[in-house]
Amino acid sequence: MSSTHESTNFFLQGPDGRLESVLWRPTGSAPAIAALVCHPHPLFGGTMHNKVVFQAAKALDSLGIAVLRFNFRGAGLSEGRHDRGKGEVHDVRTALEFLADEFPETPLLVAGFSFGCWVGLRAGCEDARVEKLIGIGAPVNNSDFSYLLRCAKPKLFVHGSNDEHGDVEKVRQLVASLPGENELTVVDRVDHFFTGKIEELGKAIREWLHPAPRHARGTR
Repeated sequence: MSSTHESTNFFLQGPDGRLESVLWRPTGSAPAIAALVCHPHPLFGGTMHNKVVFQAAKALDSLGIAVLRFNFRGAGLSEGRHDRGKGEVHDVRTALEFLADEFPETPLLVAGFSFGCWVGLRAGCEDARVEKLIGIGAPVNNSDFSYLLRCAKPKLFVHGSNDEHGDVEKVRQLVASLPGENELTVVDRVDHFFTGKIEELGKAIREWLHPAPRHARGTR
């Protein structure tokens, strides 16, 4: 699947300086959803160009969804300094304000990978305009996701069975404990970065957002 989009590189004015950003806007029709995709830990090389983030963005784009990516403070060309998740939540809020202004009355979606999952979903849970959440490679081994216990929004989690930053059984327990409609897709025999099976991530996102009729899907 593919989508035709206009790509715009620009800077958002964030709370700690400018945030380097890229917006994919579908051409030909107004998007039914506007999505934000948040990148992994900037102190370990994470940027909006990370392959997992890019794959998630491509999957959303293929459904005609507007997609915004940005670099957290201190990453890439973004100004400011890393703030261990506290300031980065405000960066996400800045990005959501942009999407809400750019696509008024359009439902918002927040997706995040690793550190971006921890930070992005927190901001997404708090924002009434955000209707759906996608957590990729949730780093449950060393991050507190208890805030999700108060979040009943529909959520998809995509996780590698051998994820070194998020024990898959801990992820199963977390998802089972959450309110609302929640789905977990485990990609077998892959690490945190879905090495060798990155396309399975895109498939999981597309099927969750645009499910085919049951008789056409077969068994998974």
